[in-house]
Amino acid sequence: MNSNQHILDELYQVILSRKGASPDSSYTASLLHKGVDKILKKVGEEATEVVIAGKGGSDTELVYETADLLYHSLVLLAARDIPAGAVWSELQRRFGTSGIAEKAARKE
Repeated sequence: MNSNQHILDELYQVILSRKGASPDSSYTASLLHKGVDKILKKVGEEATEVVIAGKGGSDTELVYETADLLYHSLVLLAARDIPAGAVWSELQRRFGTSGIAEKAARKE
């Protein structure tokens, strides 16, 4: 198994460890201290940057912006006390299911 496959879990654990830290000690702690609205703003900014990079940026830029979006999404999960594993479980549940069928099932 590639060591990169666990990086999101490791990153999430680091984010959780920053929840009680001083906002002056790290960027993550400062985001968590500022609250969900600030984190949501960052997620929105990063999502927009992914779109821009995907449309006309280099592959390197797209990778960089996608990493930023994943990081900020994990910060949001931590702020809301949602385990990252809940997202992994949802992806696992969807795996092997047609996207069309999965979306139709949500409407029921």
